[in-house]
Amino acid sequence: MINDHRTGSRVIRPALPAEAAAVTELHLRARATYYPGGLPDADRDWVGSWLTSIERPDAHVLCVVEQDRIIGVASFRRAEGAPADTVKLFQFHVDPDLWRARIGTDLHAACVERWRADGLLAATLDVHVDNQRAQAFYRRLGWVPDPANPPAEGDHHLFLRYGMKPAV
Repeated sequence: MINDHRTGSRVIRPALPAEAAAVTELHLRARATYYPGGLPDADRDWVGSWLTSIERPDAHVLCVVEQDRIIGVASFRRAEGAPADTVKLFQFHVDPDLWRARIGTDLHAACVERWRADGLLAATLDVHVDNQRAQAFYRRLGWVPDPANPPAEGDHHLFLRYGMKPAV
């Protein structure tokens, strides 16, 4: 169970199944900022995908809520085939109208707190190669290129790794 976190007027807490549509709306708005030619998988049932993630017992979906509005979301779980001490950050989005307001930094800190509490020592993610803003954000937080996953020729994702010290 993930405890709620308060950061000023914001609360970071697990997403609720009833919030899948709001999470999807935020996700699509944020992704549109780095896919200028249009979103891939536009016909995908994103609400259904988010609902599955929210309800999945081995996954976590955290959301940042301010004034009853979801303004940030992160989805993570252990990926198949990954080491037992490693989590994968599958989605991480902040309302584009609110970038540079510490929402992402606070959400990332809540994720890391959960990972450490679960005894995890590393996290991985992939970020779109054209998403320079996100890459700079992750670098500032300590993410580095994942030596186990160098980018393949023509791949549109960069794989990053975040190392954690065990919780004391």
